[in-house]
Amino acid sequence: MKLSVAFITFNEDRIIEKNLSSIYDLADEIVVVDSFSTDRTVEICKKFPKVKFVQKKFEGFGKQKNYAISLCEGDWILFLDADEIPDPQAQQSIKKIVESEKAPFNVYEIGFNNIFLGKALKYGGWGNIKRERLFRKNFGKYSEDIVHEEFITSEKKGKIEGKISHYTYRDIYHHIEKSNKYTSMMAEKMYKNGKRSNVLKIIFKPIYQFIKSYIIRLGFLDGLVGYYAAATAAFYTFLKYKKLHEISKFGKAC
Repeated sequence: MKLSVAFITFNEDRIIEKNLSSIYDLADEIVVVDSFSTDRTVEICKKFPKVKFVQKKFEGFGKQKNYAISLCEGDWILFLDADEIPDPQAQQSIKKIVESEKAPFNVYEIGFNNIFLGKALKYGGWGNIKRERLFRKNFGKYSEDIVHEEFITSEKKGKIEGKISHYTYRDIYHHIEKSNKYTSMMAEKMYKNGKRSNVLKIIFKPIYQFIKSYIIRLGFLDGLVGYYAAATAAFYTFLKYKKLHEISKFGKAC
């Protein structure tokens, strides 16, 4: 059985070399679909002989990921974001599954160790996240959403031992920059799905998001970073609904 490791990238030179190095011995091939990066991402990726590097215009996360899947030649696919690195236990678990003559599942999920501005978050909804990352080819794909795509499969899911370390943001500037980009895409997605916004949603949904993250899900136990995570989650919610309101009113976000 062969393993393809797949990524989509755009300006990931802060971490892509560390990522590729971590899974290089595990992979039989590495597929990178890049959205015409302007930093050193291309240069770094081409240093690794196993990398099959392709550039494609970005049309949304779901479509980009499915295109990467279509390029994979392995029996198994490990799909990672560029800022996700499986720990040694996870790598051994993945290797065991791939090398098994008859793996009990066709789709596997794994827990995440979300590192937010240098701190691993345990609360606020960050500590118990699991996502599908390893699957046999043709046993799953991504929804074609522009953002916050979901993995679609009818298969029962196994569990990979170990965790993926998710290095979320370089710094606060990087976080705010990505939040602005993602909320614009999320507002567009919501509008296309028939959702609308109003003043009450713009005011109260961010408040509820903060209460849920910081109090109900115990985000305060993560200290100052937990407060920052809850506050910016609330701000993300505010931007999402405010941009949706602008699209509904003006036809585009202002």
